[in-house]
Amino acid sequence: MTQEIITGWKHSLLESETSDWLSVDSQFSVFLCSTHSNRLHHYATVLTISFVCHMENLNSLSLPPALYPNLEELGDYMGLSLNSDEVQRNLALVPVASNQVAVPSCVGGMVRPVTGADMGIRRAEIRPGLREVIICKDQEGKVGLRLRDIDNGVFVQLVQANSPAALGGLRFGDQILQINGQNVAGWSSDKAHKALKAAAEQRIELIVRDRPFQRTVTMHKDSSGHVSFIFKSGRITSLVKDGSAARNGLLPDHFICEINGQNVIGLKDTQIKDILTTSPTAMTITIMPKFIYEHMIKK
Repeated sequence: MTQEIITGWKHSLLESETSDWLSVDSQFSVFLCSTHSNRLHHYATVLTISFVCHMENLNSLSLPPALYPNLEELGDYMGLSLNSDEVQRNLALVPVASNQVAVPSCVGGMVRPVTGADMGIRRAEIRPGLREVIICKDQEGKVGLRLRDIDNGVFVQLVQANSPAALGGLRFGDQILQINGQNVAGWSSDKAHKALKAAAEQRIELIVRDRPFQRTVTMHKDSSGHVSFIFKSGRITSLVKDGSAARNGLLPDHFICEINGQNVIGLKDTQIKDILTTSPTAMTITIMPKFIYEHMIKK
């Protein structure tokens, strides 16, 4: 019954004569890009339905099975040869005990544990896999995205804050597999940028492989409002011993990519510090291993 209602709802919207366009992603979420603000309330709905209907929607996407990678079988990323030891080390659930700094309890104050009741914990969460992203261009005809070709792949090198690309969920290190149905394997950065420039303003369809080897940690500031890690040039250099960062899986020698879902790549340490200072007590930190980050930045 639920499946019939949802199917009818989809057909009624798709057959309506409006200038709005809809997109249904792999989680059967409905997104709207409309020039009619009065229709926003009617269409801005997110639905989560049964597994049966979810599978029906996945089958309707004409994506080659080869585009669904198994992260554990990923032997090459941006030209890097990755063995299983490297994968396990960079995706380890328990952080290494080195690079931790002991501080007096009177300085650090109490360490608050993370609980499932905290809001915003899932904001920066990314699950490795394939997803469809549909974005619009802004008023200047731009998407706020810089791409780089590395070893026959096209990767996201920069996402501008509050741009259509950022709002669509694109992030540093993501691999672009398709642009409007065209496979981009072997494309140059220039060709990929020209394809985005030539695309329609209201709808650009992208198939994206989420960046691997990343970690999103939810942690708390201490009772004094300080974070329990030290960073320099965007790289975490040490952790406060027994602090919230160390206890919840933050790793040294990793670069900070996002704070509460906000991109901080390319920012100065003072700017990152300001973001940390103004963040709520519970926050999410997304990090990437140094060898992946530096390979993409310097290659």
